[in-house]
Amino acid sequence: MHPATDNRPALLLSMGRGIAERLLTDAHRARLAALTRTDPALVAHDLTAPTPRVAAALAEAEILLTCWGAPPLTTDVLDRAPRLRAVVHAAGSVKHHVTAACWHRGLAVTSAAAANALPVAEYTLAAILFAGKQVLHAALRYGETRADGAWTAGSETSGNYRRTVGLVGASRIGRRVIELLRPFDFQVLLYDPYVTVPEARALGVEPVGLDELCSRSTIVSVHAPQLPSTHRMIGARQLALMPDGATLVNTARGSLIDEAALLPHVTSGRLHAVLDVTDPELPPPDSPLWTLPNVLLTPHVAGSLGNELHRMADHALEEVARYGRGEPFADPVRPSDLTRSA
Repeated sequence: MHPATDNRPALLLSMGRGIAERLLTDAHRARLAALTRTDPALVAHDLTAPTPRVAAALAEAEILLTCWGAPPLTTDVLDRAPRLRAVVHAAGSVKHHVTAACWHRGLAVTSAAAANALPVAEYTLAAILFAGKQVLHAALRYGETRADGAWTAGSETSGNYRRTVGLVGASRIGRRVIELLRPFDFQVLLYDPYVTVPEARALGVEPVGLDELCSRSTIVSVHAPQLPSTHRMIGARQLALMPDGATLVNTARGSLIDEAALLPHVTSGRLHAVLDVTDPELPPPDSPLWTLPNVLLTPHVAGSLGNELHRMADHALEEVARYGRGEPFADPVRPSDLTRSA
């Protein structure tokens, strides 16, 4: 029970269809009901032409709790939300729905990018370790020969002892990957034009240029944001510099790699690839990426999936609680951040 004068902020859920059911457990909904004045069963999918019920909730909302598929917060939408003060995004990038109008309005914005970075980094660690051990090749050979020991042919170059790994981008995910790699005997190179030499040394990595990273690394993992400056940053030159048998791992965005330039290298077997993202997101049905034995193609599963969504919900509800206590967000998003992040 809450007092007649209820000072809890009004909150409206806004995200794609079916997302709230995956994101929020009964315990999350109960906590939302305790922290805010909200109807956890009401989820706004369309804010441009809202239903009367959504329009009434939007007019009262002080906080929007968003996730994947949230509609853009245009000027027209914000005009319908005169009391809105904050957007709490229970996922990573806010670029798809937080518009310039939100910043002009002075809204406080936060995201669960830090929580979403964890499973991506874990996927990357698994990909790096499996690539070093040549697990995909060994599994295929084992299935072909079905003979004890026959799969070891050519395994002289496998193993993770003192292997050189190159990370492109010291993003949240890139930095978490660096942490996860520390217990292993890797030499880790980093390319990130925004990281100084002292900062890189403090992270325990060697700062290098992109071309040098590609030429020295037997595993290259991409963690840069999707920006105009990073479009196809791994192009024909960088791919040609990678050593024979090297592996390219991409959990960032497909547009960061020139796939037309990559295809000859993987089709010939000179390079291997672990691709959780492609450009376009779904490769054409006749793309060689579907069937090449040296390419592991996964359907954008590195990010939060299944019960990992609940970690993002936990993060978002902690931010809602901070707002209710009058405290600043722990992970604020600022307009200047978006020029260098996803």
